[in-house]
Amino acid sequence: MRSAPKAAVFVATLAAVLLSPSVFAAGKGDPVKGKQIVDTVCAACHGTDGNSVAAANPNLASQHPEYIVKQLAEFKKQVRKNPVMLGMASPLSEDDMKNVAAYYGSQSAKARGASNKTLIDAGKKIYRGGVSAKGIPACMACHSPNGAGIPAQFPRVAGQHNSYTEAQLKAFRSGERANNTVMTQVAAKMSDAEIKAVAEYIQALN
Repeated sequence: MRSAPKAAVFVATLAAVLLSPSVFAAGKGDPVKGKQIVDTVCAACHGTDGNSVAAANPNLASQHPEYIVKQLAEFKKQVRKNPVMLGMASPLSEDDMKNVAAYYGSQSAKARGASNKTLIDAGKKIYRGGVSAKGIPACMACHSPNGAGIPAQFPRVAGQHNSYTEAQLKAFRSGERANNTVMTQVAAKMSDAEIKAVAEYIQALN
């Protein structure tokens, strides 16, 4: 019975995020025009096909276009703070963002596999079942069992670089990244070991 209020708050917050108009405001873009921008602006960090080589830069291939647009807009408004991405996103118009998102969303994500297989089992337990004793929900509830996410609502995470996922979860936990209330609440309950294990499992998903 004691966990009921916490669960109610989490569900209410989640509902608020899902019903936020900004999540669904992306619309459709032109991938051909998007590729022109990608080749000149984005490819150096995220790859021409959205599969980044550097682990510090997220993979964007197969990502939901709505999510990419939301992140670019929030970088531009400094809701999500990153000096490099501020410089990249600032010159982009809303249509530019939609076009880039449409292009990267149309690309195929490459399977990466695990870097540290000893963490897979621990990460799988958290991703699929959460940690009830700490009030940590299962990651798959929002990001789906295979990490594909839910279009316009939750991003694809499958195959994402483990170090990038780890860095983002820690940023949510510390408050450095504050553009998603639900993720802030979830990450706040996770230990370094839990974060590392989940990040490893996510990289292994495909």
